[in-house]
Amino acid sequence: MTGTNVRTEAEESGPSGYAAARLRLLTEGTRSGPPRRTALAGLTDDWLSGMFTTVAGPLRGVSLVAVGGYGRGELSPRSDLDLLLLHDDADGAAVAALADRLWYPVWDLGLALDHSVRTPAEARRTAADDLKVQLGLLDARHLAGDPGLTAGLRTAVLADWRNQAPKRLPELQELCADRAERQGELQYLLEPDLKEARGGLRDATALRAVAASWLADAPREGLADARRRLLDVRDALHLATGRATDRLALQEQDQVAAELGLLDADTLLRQVYEAARVIAYAGDVTWREVGRVLRSRSVRPRLRAMLGGGKPAPERSPLAEGVVEQDGEVVLARAARPDRDPVLPLRAAAAAAQAGLPLSLHAVRRLAATVRPLPAPWPAEAREQLVTLLGSGRPTVEVWEALEAEGLITRLLPDWERVRCRPQRNAVHLWTVDRHLIETAVRASELTRRVGRPDLLLVAALLHDIGKGWPGDHSAAGEIIARDVASRIGFDRADVTVVASLVRHHLLLVETATRRDLDDPVTVRAVAEAVGTQSTLELLHALTEADALATGPAAWSSWRGSLVADLVRRVSAVLAGEIPEAPAPDAAPTAEQERLALEAHRTGGPVLTLRAQAEPPVPDGPADPPGPDTPDAQRPEPLGVELLIAVPDQPGVLPSVAGVLALHRLTVRTAELRALDLPHTVDEGSVLLLDWRVAAEYGSLPQASRLRADLVRALDGSLDIAGRLAERDAAYPRRRGVVAPPARVSVAPAASRHATVIEVRAQDAPGLLFRIGRALEDAKVRVRSAHASTLGANAVDAFYVTAPDGPPLPSEEAAAVARRLEETLRG
Repeated sequence: MTGTNVRTEAEESGPSGYAAARLRLLTEGTRSGPPRRTALAGLTDDWLSGMFTTVAGPLRGVSLVAVGGYGRGELSPRSDLDLLLLHDDADGAAVAALADRLWYPVWDLGLALDHSVRTPAEARRTAADDLKVQLGLLDARHLAGDPGLTAGLRTAVLADWRNQAPKRLPELQELCADRAERQGELQYLLEPDLKEARGGLRDATALRAVAASWLADAPREGLADARRRLLDVRDALHLATGRATDRLALQEQDQVAAELGLLDADTLLRQVYEAARVIAYAGDVTWREVGRVLRSRSVRPRLRAMLGGGKPAPERSPLAEGVVEQDGEVVLARAARPDRDPVLPLRAAAAAAQAGLPLSLHAVRRLAATVRPLPAPWPAEAREQLVTLLGSGRPTVEVWEALEAEGLITRLLPDWERVRCRPQRNAVHLWTVDRHLIETAVRASELTRRVGRPDLLLVAALLHDIGKGWPGDHSAAGEIIARDVASRIGFDRADVTVVASLVRHHLLLVETATRRDLDDPVTVRAVAEAVGTQSTLELLHALTEADALATGPAAWSSWRGSLVADLVRRVSAVLAGEIPEAPAPDAAPTAEQERLALEAHRTGGPVLTLRAQAEPPVPDGPADPPGPDTPDAQRPEPLGVELLIAVPDQPGVLPSVAGVLALHRLTVRTAELRALDLPHTVDEGSVLLLDWRVAAEYGSLPQASRLRADLVRALDGSLDIAGRLAERDAAYPRRRGVVAPPARVSVAPAASRHATVIEVRAQDAPGLLFRIGRALEDAKVRVRSAHASTLGANAVDAFYVTAPDGPPLPSEEAAAVARRLEETLRG
């Protein structure tokens, strides 16, 4: 059925005809995107105008006006109808009756309606008091009735907007900033709000309003396509969910991607991020221009009065060869020749970042249009300018985004295209892959004084995740890419090798420190062999910290930093020629741990302490108490409570402790278990020492005496932990959102000479450690030590296990244990 026939049926058949025609329009597969939105708006226009003509009768001086999104003709399947019944102060009772006869049929169809009844004067007064109302009226469109009344209102509202622009635009900018603060940045969110988040549809509408003021204009290139893409995604979201929602939830992304004919949800998110980035960048440029215009308007009259008339020439301050500052922006000098100076983009970017100033949009576009490619390898100046840009701290982000918006980054670094706007489906990560790389460089710039080769640190920070987007291990793929990039930008062979090694091993220190027994000499020697030299170790330590800090709060803490620092110290000793075959002296138990161990041995039962814990700062020189100028990263961080338990060595300790904690709704953030040989002054024997950091899932912490009593019962078998947990799960089932990836269990080869190391990666859940511990007990293996940590919703644990009589497990038996454990966790 053609669009014309659909409209005719809707007009002739009233609400039921409109509803049927609307349904066919939304379900037919021949139209989508702008054509469907236009057809839906036209269909709705015809129905409402026909209804208005029927019910208005002889009433004059009245018109029906579409405003807001409907006024723009952007009707998504579940969009509100924004309607204004405009009248010239006619008979109030007649107008009210007309409004009822218009609104009720809309409600009867279940359509959302945002409505108002006003005179033109009332509409203007309301707009003057409410910025959102004024924004909606800027898109007013006549539907039915007196067209002169609608045209008069449109003319008056636009005139008011332009006259009041110096006052209203700063209000609009503040409104956008407040919304961004609440909703976050669309281009980085895993479950973004397509409308409200920064870079979303509301920001695109705000840019239209700025253009309507005639005070400034947004960069138009790509903006319409970005807006269309977000509207297309919202249409698909409405059809997939059957709801008027703007939030692209994880569980709906596959369905929305299929509705749009996209490969998968990652492709969908990448397109959303790209659109949001265009809108957000256009907003940054536009609001900067608004500020510049408003400042010039307030300054020029005074300057003209002082100078006796005339237009003062803008001041231009040189920043670098071919680069100057003008009006708070970095622009190209008049004598600059981008077509003859291929280093100019990097020189301008470095100068802007060093000065903490934005790059002018016109300058970036001129560079993109005229600059020649850099030769390979790059000249030394180009490499130095890149390093300067990366080492400029926080201003690097805005400058990099300006270059990327015009395609200059992918020209300089073609491999960047694969990571650009690439989502990271991990709650630990705050950013897309490309933004994470820049954030890591920003963090690394703060650590350059700790290393002898800051240039290698900064370039490795930029490239450490460049392998994401390629099949397989991103560290291995990244090593190959980093070697090629480092060669192309002009590093010599030795430096290329270092950069490639840093990228290959950028996860080595943190994974080893948190998942391996540092008292095992094999662990330390393996890291030393991978790193090779003291200088590379120094760089890797800084890169590890920068990477984790740039990932998000869950990826780094001063406690985790202290583990990495301890590993670095041990590896450094090995590289210096010291080969520790026994635990380092400071690995001995603390006085508190030894006291608890002796008490547990004496009583034959568990002994524990539970106390609030603040993490110690990462050791980096003499320790000083935190003061007002102490960096946040060095301040003690509250990490729930420390639970220290000593238990005579016996089977079932790990599942018993983990199960009791789960029963008391304690979330395990980190866990360490090790066997402690008692001093020779007491009877021979060993005690298991558990040092855990836990937090209450909700409510207050349990008393230590209750924990101990339940632990005693768990160890003697009188407390049915599995049954109690099953009863609680049945009574209070957890809500399920996105299905998590299945658990993965593997055996780490050659990780220890004294034990078999089994690694577990799984979705964190109450009772997870209990299930793991019980499965290992059922497998008849002895847990010599355990190292568990929680990163966001992910549990990453390592267990050093042996046969009951002490030696490591044979390889076939170890693989069988890993398989059974994986089956248990997936069941």
